[in-house]
Amino acid sequence: METVAENRAFGGVQGVYSHASAETGTEMTFSVFVPPHQLGAKLPVLWYLSGLTCTHSNVTEKGEFRAACAERGIIFVAPDTSPRGEDIPDDDAYDFGKGAGFYVDAMQAPWAKTFRMRSYIENELPSLIGKNFPADMERQGITGHSMGGHGALTIALRNPGRFTSVSAFAPIVSPMNCPWGEKALSGYLGSNRDTWREYDACALIEDGARLPDLLVDQGTADNFLKDELKTGLLALACKKADIPAQIRMQDGYDHSYYFISTFMADHIGWHADRLKDGDEG
Repeated sequence: METVAENRAFGGVQGVYSHASAETGTEMTFSVFVPPHQLGAKLPVLWYLSGLTCTHSNVTEKGEFRAACAERGIIFVAPDTSPRGEDIPDDDAYDFGKGAGFYVDAMQAPWAKTFRMRSYIENELPSLIGKNFPADMERQGITGHSMGGHGALTIALRNPGRFTSVSAFAPIVSPMNCPWGEKALSGYLGSNRDTWREYDACALIEDGARLPDLLVDQGTADNFLKDELKTGLLALACKKADIPAQIRMQDGYDHSYYFISTFMADHIGWHADRLKDGDEG
């Protein structure tokens, strides 16, 4: 792991780091905020997965999370959304290829070799975080925005017991039933829709996966709400499965980081309340 940059912030350190990924076969960059803490302390970790076209830098620069993380003693980790590099396959459209990895392990050429964001986020990067930061990997929460909300939900549903807390901002709740998702899943995984189900939060819930509880914020002025996000499908799935879910429709908010930053501290506090038990020095 190499340090790209480190800056003092709110008494802690905001860092950007890179490493050679075995999963993607590329250099991957991610950011980590470590709040002030006593020597030897182990702190809970909150993962934030970004949306289409984003890198680690979008939330790092615009998410307004550091004050809340410093107050509550939370490590904040922001990975990239896809592999990067000149030799990595790409697509001219913004919703496929680089910046649009959809947190899947691709099965179709030419994507299968490097587009392995599921294994990268679920296995490789957590191991790196646990070895290099004062992280209590027994206390993890996960959140994300849009495509990253889809990633947060599906990763948590596929890994029962790993995440103490799960939330999302304007998530794509059912990629099998929206244009973004149908394009991505067919392109990365192929035409067999049965293989898509493990990457669809509503399908995973229908198939028996569960969360202890859930917090979702969705703006009513989000221009992607009707055709791409379809929040109502998640509300219905949670209701049928008896999953305690706060799905809050926020009047007048859109899909941007103005929306995310408004409710970020609230989400961090919600996660912190569930992650608070442990030795923080």
